[in-house]
Parts: sequence; C-alpha cells; structure tokens
Amino acid sequence: MPIARIVMFLGVVLSVVGGIHYYLWARLVRDVAWPAPMHTALTVLLIALAVLIPAGAIASRRLPRDLLSPIMWVLYTWMGLMFFLFVLLIPADLVRGVGWLIDLISGAPVDPERRLLLARIFGGVVGIGAFLMAGLGLLTAARKVAIKPVQVALRGLPEAFAGFRIIQLTDVHVGPTIGRRFIEDLVARTNALGPDLIVITGDLVDGSVTELAPHVEPLRHLQARHGVYFVTGNHEYFSGADAWVAHLRDLGVRVLRNERVTLEQDGQHLDLAGVDDPTGARFGAGHGTNLPRALAGRDRTRPVILLAHQPRTAIEAAEHGVDLQLSGHTHGGQLFPFNLLVPLQQPFVAGLHRLRELTIYVSTGTGYWGPPMRLGVPAEISNITLQVG
Repeated sequence: MPIARIVMFLGVVLSVVGGIHYYLWARLVRDVAWPAPMHTALTVLLIALAVLIPAGAIASRRLPRDLLSPIMWVLYTWMGLMFFLFVLLIPADLVRGVGWLIDLISGAPVDPERRLLLARIFGGVVGIGAFLMAGLGLLTAARKVAIKPVQVALRGLPEAFAGFRIIQLTDVHVGPTIGRRFIEDLVARTNALGPDLIVITGDLVDGSVTELAPHVEPLRHLQARHGVYFVTGNHEYFSGADAWVAHLRDLGVRVLRNERVTLEQDGQHLDLAGVDDPTGARFGAGHGTNLPRALAGRDRTRPVILLAHQPRTAIEAAEHGVDLQLSGHTHGGQLFPFNLLVPLQQPFVAGLHRLRELTIYVSTGTGYWGPPMRLGVPAEISNITLQVG
C-alpha cells in the first residue's frame, strides 16, 4: 500500500478515535462538572484509553499472544463500553437539543444551574445504561455457545439425505481473547451431536499460523461421517490465507477454494461447493469468489449446497441455481443496535431466508470479534437438518 494511502488511513482512524473520545469527555466529564480531582482522573483515563487503541493495534503485530492477550482484553472491553456510551449519548443530545431549541424560540433566559442539572441527569442515565449494556454483553458472550436447531426443506433432496445433519461453525475469531480452551469445548460439543457433515464458513482466525496453531490444533479431532469442510472469510486474508489453507489441510480439514465435491449416501448424491471470500480478490494469487468455477460441470439434477462466508454471495448464487447457501460474516450484528446497520452492507443479517429458489441460512457466529460482548444476538453452533421439500 502506498505511503500516502497509509498516512491518510491512519489520519482518518486517529481523527475518529480522537473525536469520539473528545465527545465522551465533553459530555461525561466537562459538562457534568465533576470535582477537580475526579475531573482530572477521568480526563487522564480517557486520554489513556484513546492512546491505547492505536497502541494496541501496533502491539498486535509485535507482541506474542501471551503478552498481548491481557492488553487486548482491556482494549476490546473499553471499545464495547465506548460504543454503548456513544450510542446512548446521541439520543440524549437530541433531547437536550430539542429543549435548547424550545428555550431559544420562547426567549427563556439561560439558567446555568438547570443546564448543569440536566447534564448530570443525562450523563448519569447514559453512564449507568452503557455499563449495564456492556455487562450484559460480557455475560452473554461468556456463556456456553448455544446449539441452534435449524430445519431446512430442499426441493429435489434425495431421500437418502432426508434427516442429513450439518453442523455449521463460523466467525470463531480465534485470536487474542479466544483460544485453545474455547476450541476444545467447541470440538467436544460438535462431535457429541454426531453430525453427517461439519462446515466452517470463514473467519476462523485473527492472527498468523505461527501465533495460533496451538490454539486451533483441537480442530483435527472434529468428526463427521462426510468430513469437515472450510471456506475462507475476510479475516483469513488479513491473517495469511495461504498459510492457513495449508495448515487446515494438515489438520484434516478440506478447504474448498472455488470448487465442488460430491457427497454419496446409499447410492444417492448431493453436491457441496465452496467459494473464497470476495476480499481475497485484492490479494491476487487466484483468490476471490469464483462461483462459476465452483459450479462448472455440475449435474443439475443434484441439489447443491454452497459455503460462502458473506451472505451477499446469495445474489449471484440464486442466479446459478444454488439450492442452499450457508454463510456467516454478520455476527447477527453482535451488539445492538449495530445489527440495524448491517443491512446497509449485506442483504441478510441472520436466520433462514429465501431468495427466489435459493434458501440461505446466515449464522450469528460461533465466537465474537473485537469486544468480548454480544447484546441481543447470542452466538450459536448451527445444527442444520435437511428435509425433503
């Protein structure tokens, strides 16, 4: 990436981070008029937290995981709390703005004591609300991942595949705050379900093979009658996709890179296809979504299931006669009300949907990304059962 673009990107990031922290300081420290010692302490704390965000990004590329993990726990937890503070301050400021406008129109004199009282009331409500939301988010993310049953009826499904069970894992994000113990538990619970097929639809990792190989090692113990399959997500491309593809193959996981395999059961057949994440196109070396290549030469009398990290692949998949697409990527929004913004980038956020003849299931994800929080959107192990439609 050219130096000028890097400098511009860093400038934008630092401006956003600085702007948000200044906004929080102005509303929750300055306007509330804390006593001098508390004012100073909160000011210093917000400055330190603002500096921690770019410092953490730099440290993530230089420190070993054991040293990095506690830093990122603090950083990501603050980012989650910061998000909730920011989200709650916006409607609070809108209410304050309406009150100011009414006073302006009515010609009422400015009352400093009333203004201070309102600032403290709004600041208290926002602070308490944000801490409650962050606390609930932490508790939800810390719970055991729920096993979510999903029934999918497919027209033309061979009778031999009626009741065929697929376990979908996606968006685990093994990295600074998710490690080996999480994966060991995930593998044990997945195997206990006795699946016919296990699929991992991308964003498995946030880090290099060198850093995270010991943490994903338990994946070699996944067991399913028809095997374990994987497609890349966008985060694999930020973590060294080629190295991860090779490593997962060493663990016994079949990586589908714009290709298709045929599953056979009792003499009947079902096709399984998988495509690279669209992000891969920026990295060259043949990476990137190529659905025509994945489906080339297929027998159209057989249903085909497509593994594609991003739900937006469904638009093209529907045009190519795909019967079922399994995706992740969105995390279901992960933190309310962020889920309300996801439709700006993806056609489906979570759950089971139809697009013409295509059925698509979008998992809310098995782990989390960034803040170790989930609010209103629990993680899931998707237990998908196929039925004849």
